[in-house]
Amino acid sequence: MPSRGGRRKRLRLERGARRLSATRRLGDRQPSSRFYFRDNSSDVMEDRSCRDPAEATERRNGQLARGPQGACLKVGVEKRTFTVDRALLTEHCEYFRALFQSGMKECHQEEIHIRGLSASGFSIMLRVLGGERPILDGDDLVLAIESAAFLQVGLLTKHLIDITNSDNCLLMFHTAAEYGLLDLYRSTALFIRDMYRDLEGDLRCLPEELIEYIESLIPSVFVAVGTHSSCTADELPHAATRTICYLDEDKKEWKVLTSLPKEASTSMAGVTVLSNKLYIVGGIYGVHKQIVEACFCYDPVGDTWSTIASPQQLRYNFTLVGHEDRLYAIGGEYERRVMSSVEAFDISTGSWSFVCHLPRPATSAACAVAMSRIFVCLWKPMETTDIYEYAPARDTWVLVTTLVRHQSYGHCMVAHRDNLYVMRNGPSDDFLRCMIDCYNVTSGQWMALPGHYANSKGALFTAVVRGDSVFTVNRTLTLEYAIEDNKWKPKSEMKGFPRSGSMWTFLLRLPKTRKDQRNGSVLLDGNVRDSQNPSVNHSI
Repeated sequence: MPSRGGRRKRLRLERGARRLSATRRLGDRQPSSRFYFRDNSSDVMEDRSCRDPAEATERRNGQLARGPQGACLKVGVEKRTFTVDRALLTEHCEYFRALFQSGMKECHQEEIHIRGLSASGFSIMLRVLGGERPILDGDDLVLAIESAAFLQVGLLTKHLIDITNSDNCLLMFHTAAEYGLLDLYRSTALFIRDMYRDLEGDLRCLPEELIEYIESLIPSVFVAVGTHSSCTADELPHAATRTICYLDEDKKEWKVLTSLPKEASTSMAGVTVLSNKLYIVGGIYGVHKQIVEACFCYDPVGDTWSTIASPQQLRYNFTLVGHEDRLYAIGGEYERRVMSSVEAFDISTGSWSFVCHLPRPATSAACAVAMSRIFVCLWKPMETTDIYEYAPARDTWVLVTTLVRHQSYGHCMVAHRDNLYVMRNGPSDDFLRCMIDCYNVTSGQWMALPGHYANSKGALFTAVVRGDSVFTVNRTLTLEYAIEDNKWKPKSEMKGFPRSGSMWTFLLRLPKTRKDQRNGSVLLDGNVRDSQNPSVNHSI
């Protein structure tokens, strides 16, 4: 008999299926790529495209702050009129910038009108441009996608990608296909592919060609690597365990993906995944904790390793996180001194630069990316875990919330939807039975998950989220949880990771015809796409 949570999820999916029919009716409107600006005497058509704003001031109800020029523009959509900051549109939307810089009489008009667009969708777009992150559902999702596609608003598309979940992914995927919103179309297809087994029965509501596209993609796989120091050429023949392995979920066992370069160390290193590439930065070797200066990047598409530049400040025992084409090396140690400095590595330029320091020094700080926002746990006496958010546009750390629990601190953090799950030790340093608290970044509310969670050999601290599942692993067991009804419920068990000691875990999408290094058998088929900021965790 299905669980109450399963029945609720089924009802939500059925409602989503009905809304898919509504998108077909919306499609009958035959959305046009022409947008008209009216002055009662003539219609003018312009090119359309927008880029993301780096930062925006939050305003509600479509009333945006005045820009440097202090000029406002009235935009008529259906029967509503919106007062919009002209400078904000000029700065952040190429479509309006092209209009305002065209030299035509519309440049000087105080009011323009747009046809073929819903006022509600336009209002949602303005809210997002104004800095809000609204959680949308049902018809609002369809209208927001329509607006993002018609006006080519990159920031709105990005927000829609951020709020994709198992309840709305089919609706968003189908609607994005109807309106040609390519980035959202690809992103939701990958999300559905990762949850294919859970959603397979509901895919029948989609057109056959969309199902075929989803099935052509590759799901992300659970990957792990143990803690290894760099080794010499003489030691390499004896270092057979210096391998990165992935979980074959069909056979419920671990298989070898690749071997670490002999110079690479994962001991107290920074490890993360960005754009489906694995990065290993720093680390130590030897009893005196000598720092490894070489940094490495693994590309699973070509099964190749390359090197990247070292941070300006050498460090170990730090946190490495990938976010929007940048790597962030957060805190750590150098010569046994705990640091608060943070460096960012720009993938496009291949260079490191210092950014805003942490509010206080920290080592191996728990970190997660939720809704395209970076969150870090920092401890302070007594029994306090502060969660800070890094705002790249302002280059500052902002205190978001504080968790106070008796004799307990946050040791690991993962993100699911707009929730942060903080795993903390039990009283009196009990690490075998841990507890989990959930913080919702939208509502700003905390909730404690009921009961205790087993943390044998640090398995809970290896948690990685994929879809509505959480994967954890130790040497004995790989356990998949289902996130349902505000609980983590055991879903399936597989073989444990065949290496002793602590480990790093993350997600990767492997290319087709990848071969097991031990037996040469084909493992996966399909097309490779980039991962979306997959999380990386490290067991203690």
